[in-house]
Amino acid sequence: MKLPGQDAIARQAGENLVTRRVKLPRRVVDRPLRQVGKRLLMALGVLVLTTFIVWIDRSGYHDNADGGLDLLDAAYYATVTLSTTGYGDIVPYSDSARLCNILLVTPLRVLFLIILVGTTLEVLTERTREEWRLNRWRANLREHTVVVGFGTKGRSAIQTLCATGLKKEQVVVVDPSAKVIEAANAEGFVGVIGDATRSDVLLRAEVQKARQVVIATQRDDTAVLVTLTARQLNRGAKIVAAVREEENAPLLRQSGADAVITSASAAGRLLGLSVLSPSAGTVMEDLIQQGSGLDLVERPVKKSEVGRGVRETEDLTVSVLRGHRLLAYDDARASPLQLTDRLITIVRAGGAASEGAAE
Repeated sequence: MKLPGQDAIARQAGENLVTRRVKLPRRVVDRPLRQVGKRLLMALGVLVLTTFIVWIDRSGYHDNADGGLDLLDAAYYATVTLSTTGYGDIVPYSDSARLCNILLVTPLRVLFLIILVGTTLEVLTERTREEWRLNRWRANLREHTVVVGFGTKGRSAIQTLCATGLKKEQVVVVDPSAKVIEAANAEGFVGVIGDATRSDVLLRAEVQKARQVVIATQRDDTAVLVTLTARQLNRGAKIVAAVREEENAPLLRQSGADAVITSASAAGRLLGLSVLSPSAGTVMEDLIQQGSGLDLVERPVKKSEVGRGVRETEDLTVSVLRGHRLLAYDDARASPLQLTDRLITIVRAGGAASEGAAE
C-alpha cells in the first residue's frame, strides 16, 4: 500500500479537553513559568553561595549593631549586597574581606541581576513575539484547509492534499488532544486544541475564512455536530466528512456536508474488489493515492476541448460534472463538452500535481 496507515495517537483520560488555544509550529515560547522557576532557583543558588562566602570570612566584616557576624547576618549582608541596596550597617574592613568582595561578591551581584532582570525581559519579549506571530498568522490566513481530527483518516487526508500542492502553512488541525496537536506541530502544521463542536474553537482555526473543511472525527455524532457548526460559520466552504456507519451518511449531508465518505463501507468494498480481482484492487488503491502512479483528479474543461466529445479529451475522462449533475463518460448528455463543465479524469501523478497547483 503506497500510503502507510498510521494509528491514531492514544488519548489519555486525564487530558484537559476544555483547554483551547492555537499552537504554531516551532513555538518560540515554551512554558514561560517553568523558565522563570529555573531562573529563580539559579538566583537562590547565587544568594546561598554569597552567604557561604561571607560566612567563611566573617571575621573580616564588622556589624555596627554588635560587632560580629552570625549566619543570619551573613545572609542579610548577601541579600542587600546582591540587590545593590547596601545599607552600610555591615561592612568588610579586612583586606581579605574586601578582596573577596572584589573578586567574588561583585561578579555574583552582576550574575544575580542578569538572572532576574534578564528573565523578566526575556519572558516579556518572547511572549510579545509569540503574540505578534499569532496575529500575523491570523491576518495572512485565507482560503486554507481546516482538518478536524488528526488520526489515521485526518493524516491520510492531509497527505493527499499536500501531494496535490497544498502547502503546510495552509492547513490547520483541530483536535481535543494536546499530544495530537504537538504531533501536528512537529510535522509543520498549525494546531488548535479544543472540541470542534464548539464554535469558539472553530473560530480560533479561522474556519470562517477557510476554503474547505475535512471532518475526520472518531465518532459519527461528533462529525454531525462539527458539520453543523462549521456550516453555520462558513456557508461557502466545501465540507467533506467521514462516518463509520453508512446509515449516518444522509444525516451528514442534511447537516451541510458536500461529500460524505463511509470509511468502513469503503474499506469493505475495496477488500471485496481485491478478492475478486487483486489487480483491480491495486489500481483503485493507486487512484486514490495522490502523488504516485495514476491519479484521479477534477479539472475544468479547456477551451480547446469545448464542443468535443468526452472521448476526445486530452486525458482519460470518466465523468463530467455539469452544474450539480454528475454524468458518466458514456452518458449521451455528457457530449459535447461545455466551457462550464468540470472533468473527472485519470492522469499520471506529475500531471495531477501540476493541475492541482494551478487550481
